[in-house]
Amino acid sequence: MGTEVGRLGGYGFRGTVTAEDGSNQKGGEMRAGYVNLRKQKKRQQRKVGREEEGSSSNRLELVAFVLALRGTSVTNPMLYLCDNQALLKAAKRWVGEGGKATLGGAPDADILLEALEELRKRTTAGAATFLVKVKAHRGEPANEEADIQANKAISGKDVPTEWHDRTNRAVFTWQEPRQKGGTVSYEDRKSTWNSGVQNAIRRGSAEEEVRKHQDRVTGAWKQISKYRR
Repeated sequence: MGTEVGRLGGYGFRGTVTAEDGSNQKGGEMRAGYVNLRKQKKRQQRKVGREEEGSSSNRLELVAFVLALRGTSVTNPMLYLCDNQALLKAAKRWVGEGGKATLGGAPDADILLEALEELRKRTTAGAATFLVKVKAHRGEPANEEADIQANKAISGKDVPTEWHDRTNRAVFTWQEPRQKGGTVSYEDRKSTWNSGVQNAIRRGSAEEEVRKHQDRVTGAWKQISKYRR
């Protein structure tokens, strides 16, 4: 097969080949799904809870990874195809010995903990687990099929919701500007502390400084106009 994974020999992998996808919906609804390419009927979808603290694509990718781990025998080698670099970085922190990785600061520790436990079982059983990054929405059959499964998580009435326990972290709300066709609109956003919140605070502070400067200039101009009269 001439796709990226095909040229790498992924579809000929001697073991279980799985692919995932996750997606955020408007309103904060989150979904995730995975597919086993060796056994097409072996697939799962989940709705992901805790949307009160904001939606996160990284959270969805972790959910899909856990679903794939659950559905694969701990004795079978597994090739996992994902389209999110953050998942690979999160897993890499726990590879090897001597590191100081901790779940204390992990935003999705509830899901990451289960993923690590499943990986521990596979390591103990001597089964290899390979995570490979693929480009999203490039016609890769594995990724496209996983996207279908993620969509079914929203439309399916019997799809369960997991990982919905709230944390004690503060939730921030703000409006994110969106520009389309020369028109600026604002989208309501919410999240626990992250780079998005930081950027919103910086942007809000900058906009306030601009407003103050405009008020000063306007006041000075009015004063000058008054004297000229």
